Amino acid sequence: MSSLPIYTPKLKWLSILIGLTISCVTLTINADNHIEFNTDVLDLEDKNNIDLNQFSRAGYIMPGVYNFTLKINNEQISDISIPYYSGEYDPDNSQPCLSPEIVKLLGLTSESQKKLTWWHEGQCLNENSLPGLLLRGDLATSSLYVSIPQAYLEYTSENWDPPSRWDNGISALLIDYNVNANATNSYNGGANSSSVNSNGVAGINLGAWRFRADWQSRYNHTTGSQGRDQSDFTWNRFYAYRALSELKAKLVLGEDYLASNIFDGFRFIGASLQSELSMMPPNLRGYAPEITGIAQSNATVTVMQQGRILYETQVAPGPFRIQNLSDAITGTLNVAIKEQDGSIQEFQVDTANLPYLTRPGQVQYKLALGQPTNTERQSEGENFITGEFSWGISNGWSLIGGSLNSQNYNALSMGFGRDLLAFGALSFDVTQSIARLSGEGTLSGSSYRVNYSKRFEEFDSQIQFAGYRFSERSYMSMSDFLNTQRTGLRNYGSKELYTISVNKNFQDIGLSLYLNYNHQTYWDKKDNDYYSLMLSKYMDIGPIKNMSISLSANRSFYNGVTDDSAYVSLSFPLSNGANVGYSMNTSRYDTTNRVSYYDRLDDRTNYQVSAGANRKGGTASAFISHQGDNARWSANANHINNQYSAFGLSTSGGLTLTGKGTVAHRINNLGGARILVDTDDVPNITIRGIGVPVESNRFGKAVISDVSSYYRNKAQIDLNKLPDDIDAQQSVIQATLTEGAVGYRSFSVISGQKIMAVIVLTDGTHPPLGAQVTNHKKQNVGIVGDLGNTYISGVHPSEIMNVTWGKNMSCEIIFPSELMNREIQDNLLLPCNEVVKAIVK
Repeated sequence: MSSLPIYTPKLKWLSILIGLTISCVTLTINADNHIEFNTDVLDLEDKNNIDLNQFSRAGYIMPGVYNFTLKINNEQISDISIPYYSGEYDPDNSQPCLSPEIVKLLGLTSESQKKLTWWHEGQCLNENSLPGLLLRGDLATSSLYVSIPQAYLEYTSENWDPPSRWDNGISALLIDYNVNANATNSYNGGANSSSVNSNGVAGINLGAWRFRADWQSRYNHTTGSQGRDQSDFTWNRFYAYRALSELKAKLVLGEDYLASNIFDGFRFIGASLQSELSMMPPNLRGYAPEITGIAQSNATVTVMQQGRILYETQVAPGPFRIQNLSDAITGTLNVAIKEQDGSIQEFQVDTANLPYLTRPGQVQYKLALGQPTNTERQSEGENFITGEFSWGISNGWSLIGGSLNSQNYNALSMGFGRDLLAFGALSFDVTQSIARLSGEGTLSGSSYRVNYSKRFEEFDSQIQFAGYRFSERSYMSMSDFLNTQRTGLRNYGSKELYTISVNKNFQDIGLSLYLNYNHQTYWDKKDNDYYSLMLSKYMDIGPIKNMSISLSANRSFYNGVTDDSAYVSLSFPLSNGANVGYSMNTSRYDTTNRVSYYDRLDDRTNYQVSAGANRKGGTASAFISHQGDNARWSANANHINNQYSAFGLSTSGGLTLTGKGTVAHRINNLGGARILVDTDDVPNITIRGIGVPVESNRFGKAVISDVSSYYRNKAQIDLNKLPDDIDAQQSVIQATLTEGAVGYRSFSVISGQKIMAVIVLTDGTHPPLGAQVTNHKKQNVGIVGDLGNTYISGVHPSEIMNVTWGKNMSCEIIFPSELMNREIQDNLLLPCNEVVKAIVK
C-alpha cells in the first residue's frame, strides 16, 4: 500500500493561517467548481514555490492518512485512521476509503450489507452503494461525518452498540487475583492467629473463545495449646465460553453452575447455551443481586455459592453495601462477615430474578446438558438435560416453561409473565418434580412461585423484587435429589420462601430508605431470616452544610443462631474536603462508640482513623485504601485495650500478557473484560477511563479494567496533565467488548522537543508552502511555511523525518545529535535531501 502523509489537529493553527492567506488570493471558479488562484497578490518572497492544488476544489482533502473521529448521523462512534485516495473516476478529486473493518462500525443491517459495492481493489466502500449514504470529511473538526438513512441501520441506544460493532479483542493470557491477609495478637494468654485467603482467575483468550480456571486458597496459623497450621489450594472450575453474537447467546463448555430462572442451581460438567441478557440494550436487562450488612471492626466479607468464592473484600467498621455482583448470579448466596477478633456472622441472601417477561415475538432460552458434580469437582449422579424458555406471545403476556430430566429425576415447569402496566409486572409458575429413590419408591411434589416488581414514579419508590415460593413436602429439587443419593438421607428441603427489596426516596425531606427481607422455612429444620434496613439523610444545620446522618440495622437468624446489629452515624464535612464523624455500632457481643476522621491524600488514596470505647475498654483503628496502577490495595489496624491488636492487608490486581504488551494492573471483576491502551511507547500518560485514572507504564502501555461487556466504553488522555514535550493527536478511544475480551486501542501521541526550523533543499530553494513533515510513525509533525520556515514537534536527536509535497516529491531531514535544552528551539537550519517517492497510485 502507498505511503501516505498524516494530518494532525495539533497543526490546525498553521493550516488556518495558510487558509487565511489563500482567502486573500484572487480566484476564478469554473463550472466544475475547480478553483484557480492568482498568486500575484500574495505577499511572499517565493510566489512560484507554492503547492495550492489541494485547495483548488471546495471541500477538497489532500490524499493522505487522517486521524478522524467517525460520526454516524452526528453520533460519535470511534477515532479511526482513514486514508484519502485520488478519485476513482476523477483523479483531481479525493475520496475517503472506508475499509471493510471500518464499515463494520457503521452498524448496517444484514440486508444493507448485501448491497454494498467496493472500489480501490475491493478495499474501499463505494459511496453510491446505498441511496442517501453521504461521506464528508472535515479537517477543522478532525471528523468524518457519515450520513446513513435509519432504515439501513441496526437498532442502537445510548452507549450500546449493535453486534456488528462488538469487539472480541486480541489474544491474551490473564492472571487475576484477590488476596486478604490478617494477623491477630491476643493479650492475656490468648492464642495468636494469622491467615491468608486468596482467590482468582487464570485464563487465555483466543479469538472469540475464553478459557478460564477459577482457583482459591486458604492458609491459617494458630499458636497456643491448640495451635495448628491449615492450608489448601483448590481449582474450583475449568471452563471455556464464547459469545454467539448472531444468536445473542453465550456458549459454555466444561464445569459450570446451572443458572436457571426456574430450577434450583447445581454444579455440573457439560455444556450450556443460553440467550444473554447482557447483549441486549441496557434498558432491556435485568438487575444484579445486592448484599448489605454491618461490620463491627475491620472485617472480611465473603460471598460464596456451593463452596465457590464469588466475592471477597475487606471493609471498614460500619455498614457496607455490595452492589457489583454479576447479574448472571442466581440462587441462594452464603454471606460470612469475619471480624478481626475471629467472630463470624453468617446469613443467606436469595437472588431470585425479576418477573421473566419477554417482548412480543421474542424468545429467551437456556439449554444445558451434562453430569452433576460435587464441591470436590467429582462426578455424581446421572447425566441430565434441561431447557427453559420465555416466549412473548403478545404485548404484555409471556409464556414460561422448562424441564429438567435424568434417568431417575424429572421436573416440569409452566407459568406466565404479565406486564400489568401501571400496576407493575407479575409472574407465576408451577414446577412438578418426580424422583425415584431407592428404598422410598417414587416421590412426586409441586412447587409454586409468584414474583412481582413495580416502580411507583409518583412516590419515587420501587419494589425491586417481591416473591413468594411454596414447595410441598414431597417436592424435590435436583440438589435435594443428589444429596439424598449421596448420603442416603432424605432431605425434605425448602418449604416457604419470602423475599422483598424496596427503595424509597423522600425528596422533600432529603431522606432515602432501603429495605430487604428474606424468610426461608424448611420441612425438617429451623427457619432462616434476614432483615436489612438502611436510612440516610443529608441536612444543613446553621453554618454546617451537607451534614449526613445514617441508620443501618440488620437481623439474621441462621442455623438457630440470632445475630442483631445496628449502626448510627453522623458525618460533618470540613472545608478541606475531609469529614469528622461519630458512630455507634452495636451487636449481640458489645456496643462501641467511635469518633473518626476521614480524608483523601490524593485522587487515589483515602484513609480513616478512629478512636472509641466499649465495655472491654478503649479501642483505636485505622484504614487506608489506595488505587494504584499495578494493583488496588488496602490496609487496616485495630486495637482494643487488654484484648487484642489486629492488622489486615488486602490487594487485588491482574497481569495481562498480549502480543501488544504486558501490563500489571488493578482489577475488581476477576477474569472480566478490559482494554489494553497504547500511548505510542510514551510513559506516564494519564488516561481517564473507568473509575480512578491510570498512567501508562515505562513501555507506554496501560490497562483499563472492569469495563462493561456489550457497552460502549470510552477512555481519553487527560490533556491537562500532559508534559510540555508531549502532544496527543488522538486523545479519545472507545470500545464495545464481548464478555471477557481484552480490547486493544492506541492513542496517537508525539513526544519530543519543539523546534522552529528553516528547511532548505540541496539546490538552495525550499519545499513549497504547505508541504508536510512526517516522522517514522507517519505522524504529521509540521507544515512548511514561507521560505521553508517550519514549526516541528516531537523531535529527537539524530532523528530522520520526511518532507512530502505534490504527488511524488519528498526529501529527508536529519536532526543534529545534540539539541538545545529549551522549550522551543528556533532558527535551526535543516538541509533536506530530495528523493522521489510515489505517494499515491
